[in-house]
Amino acid sequence: MGFRTIKTAIAALMAVLIAEGFGIHGATSAGLLAILGVDVTRKRSLRTISARFFASVVGLLFACVLFVVFGFHDWVLALYILTAFPVIVRVGFKEGIVTGSVVVFRVFSGGVIDMEVLLTQLALLVIGLGSAMIVNLAYMPGSDNTMQQIRQEVDRTFSIIFRNMANTLRSPAYIWDGKEVIEANSVIAKGVTEAGRSLENQMLRPQEGWNVYFYMRKEQLDSIQNMMQLIAQMYQHMPQAKLLAELFDQLSNDVLAGHYTGQTEKLLEQVREEFKAMELPATREEFEIRSALLQLTHELHQYLKIAKKDKAPTPVKN
Repeated sequence: MGFRTIKTAIAALMAVLIAEGFGIHGATSAGLLAILGVDVTRKRSLRTISARFFASVVGLLFACVLFVVFGFHDWVLALYILTAFPVIVRVGFKEGIVTGSVVVFRVFSGGVIDMEVLLTQLALLVIGLGSAMIVNLAYMPGSDNTMQQIRQEVDRTFSIIFRNMANTLRSPAYIWDGKEVIEANSVIAKGVTEAGRSLENQMLRPQEGWNVYFYMRKEQLDSIQNMMQLIAQMYQHMPQAKLLAELFDQLSNDVLAGHYTGQTEKLLEQVREEFKAMELPATREEFEIRSALLQLTHELHQYLKIAKKDKAPTPVKN
């Protein structure tokens, strides 16, 4: 049983009891309206409930005119749909079409249109949708634990990717299928969705930390794919590749930290200085591979730049 199902049951029961308490005819309709009003996030709930209420008011106005002019005939309902629905959509209350239709069809079933009927329908709307809003605003399950688990999965997958990249640099014959890249993409997408839902539930002082984190990882995954294309050009062992392999080993550990350590950045600068001190390539093959390795250092610098921007830095101990 999902949490939303429990909230829906509470909202429906609350609406029916309140409507019965006020002696409003058709109290169960308030429960139905409450069911339609329960949503997955607080902000979305406010938007959809507002749309449902105003769509119902617009629908009632159209229905009043049509029922007074043409009477209570089945074909008038079709005319209502043809005329009211486009207007409701145009004024921005598309999400309330179903709720408005429930109200209009209730009026049609009664076969009477007068002030008492209209006030009754408005009261049921306020009670039903109001109950849904109260339940939605009262409590939404926290998602920090879920996002923490997703983060750990992303970090773990990145760590495996860097370890495999290090192995490939040490031995070009090393075989890796790269399935962790696909897994990382899927987990990051899940994290982005969950972070967005969490933000929708924060009414005051929304915290965008999780959004920033997962979008950072999304950018970094693009950088990782670029690095993999460069590593794929390593068709023979080179001493420079061994230096970069040690660097990726360090990164495999650093990525599991909750903050930016700066360790890999420090090693990268050392590797770049060693590259500058080396003799120039003697063959075309060596030139091509060392060129790819140099590009790899640039791409890794870009990866670290993204992490440094969006993670809290900590001093590097010598």
